[in-house]
Amino acid sequence: MDSPSKPQLAANQPSLGMDPLTAAAPGAAGTAPRSRWGRLVATVVVTIAAVTPGLMAPALAAPVQRSLHLTGTAFGAAVTCFFAFTAVGAPVARRIVPRMPVRAVLGGVALLAAAVLAGLALVGQLWQLCLLLALAGLGNAFTQPVAARVIATDIAPSRHSFAGGLFGASLGAGPFLPGLLVTLVAAPHGWRPALWTAAGLALLTLIAAALARPARVGAGEAERTAVAPTGRATAGPSSRTVGRVVVAWSLAAALATIGSNVGSAYFIQIGTASGFSPATAGTLQMLASLLGVAVRLCSGGLADRAPHRIPWTVTVMMLTGTAGLATIVAGTPVAFLIGALLAVAGGWGWTGLLLAATMRLLPGESARAGAAMQGGLFAGGAVGPLSFGALSGHFGIPTTVGIAAVGPLLGALLLFVGIRALVKDTAGRPATDAPDPAAAIRADDLRER
Repeated sequence: MDSPSKPQLAANQPSLGMDPLTAAAPGAAGTAPRSRWGRLVATVVVTIAAVTPGLMAPALAAPVQRSLHLTGTAFGAAVTCFFAFTAVGAPVARRIVPRMPVRAVLGGVALLAAAVLAGLALVGQLWQLCLLLALAGLGNAFTQPVAARVIATDIAPSRHSFAGGLFGASLGAGPFLPGLLVTLVAAPHGWRPALWTAAGLALLTLIAAALARPARVGAGEAERTAVAPTGRATAGPSSRTVGRVVVAWSLAAALATIGSNVGSAYFIQIGTASGFSPATAGTLQMLASLLGVAVRLCSGGLADRAPHRIPWTVTVMMLTGTAGLATIVAGTPVAFLIGALLAVAGGWGWTGLLLAATMRLLPGESARAGAAMQGGLFAGGAVGPLSFGALSGHFGIPTTVGIAAVGPLLGALLLFVGIRALVKDTAGRPATDAPDPAAAIRADDLRER
């Protein structure tokens, strides 16, 4: 097992080839750089604001549909715009993020999120709802690539899994605000005041963006020193295999997100159908959100002790999501309580870990790793709302949740396929001299402009 203080895998850890370019022989590694967490915390705060429009809309599904006279399918299509445009915008964000200051990116995302939430409070027609959620999705597309850049720049490699869990906690905390506002504002005062309140809170995240100061001078060089290979490298998979595995894991993220997105975005609707009042379901959503944050942070911290096991941990979490969604199908309050906690906290807690695992597969290409996971996560997220609205109208909510449970199951199988591909390719490749350090740092722009 890796020591928490070692940024590389030891040479006697074959295993998954998780560090094809950064693995080094024991004793070869230098002193790990210190981590700076300020910009990552700011990124987490802004990311919560960025995902709020996509989660507030389904949390307010019932009153919004009644007010705008929308069918479940039409409303689901509108929510899908948020997730679809996040997925479409991820490749664009991948190219823009390395060329802009982190503070500028975060400030733009926060301002757009606040403007969209204010606009949603005024909508009166379906096309306006679709347009605003699409704009919010484009802004949200920038969050994961910028988070990957900040992790690569500011955080020591030995803490990347915890950093990924911290960023993943922003997705876990995402449902907390809608649950809180549904309980405290929407229930007594209506859905439009709830959105106005959310807009004001999103505007406050501009403060976090402004405080996201650049890393200290020389941080980029320190990061290069920390991850650059030295001495004899362990056997690693070929770049062709790595590329295929990244695609497979991105698809796994998409499939698993179909189920987890249904469980989190439609938490209140499903809870209401299971026998809870909207206010109680909103309170349960807040509790599940807090538990999800705790799971992400704890799993990230533990994963830093054994980075080569991260893909297996993600696989187990996806299977936990499947079990949780399958439990909800029973349709009783107790089944919902148990199943929702498993689906939202455990089955939705793998996002930061999978980002960390992908960054280890793509050293020096943090923006590519972030965009790959962002595209997968939100491509799957785009399927959830539209399919939920269409299927629940025909088959009912319990059956629809049961269908959604297939998504994380297939995602776990794809993740396993990727793991086996890495093991097989690594086993057939002998250890060779490590490449030049400059070759390992291929694409990261680690300088603040």
